[in-house]
Amino acid sequence: MTQSSATKAPAAQARTVRLVYFAWVRERVGQAEEQVVLPDDVATVLDLVRWLKARDEGYAAAFADETLVRAAVNQTHVKPGASLDGAREIAFFPPMTGG
Repeated sequence: MTQSSATKAPAAQARTVRLVYFAWVRERVGQAEEQVVLPDDVATVLDLVRWLKARDEGYAAAFADETLVRAAVNQTHVKPGASLDGAREIAFFPPMTGG
């Protein structure tokens, strides 16, 4: 008699993150923040921007120029190619000028 060594594959975990929008990004999106479940194919900030743009015209307007809006993951400024692994909060804001 043999024992079964079959194992179950781990269930896919939904990646829920908090999105926060500032200044004119908030105005164009129409809200200050929201919780979203990231699709499996969204792995980077740029993937997220492109996914958001497809949601509706407000997001499309906010992220029309993908190079313009800045992002922070877990309150750390990141580049568009940054991974979203471990992300709990992603903030989007327009470029700032110093003074």
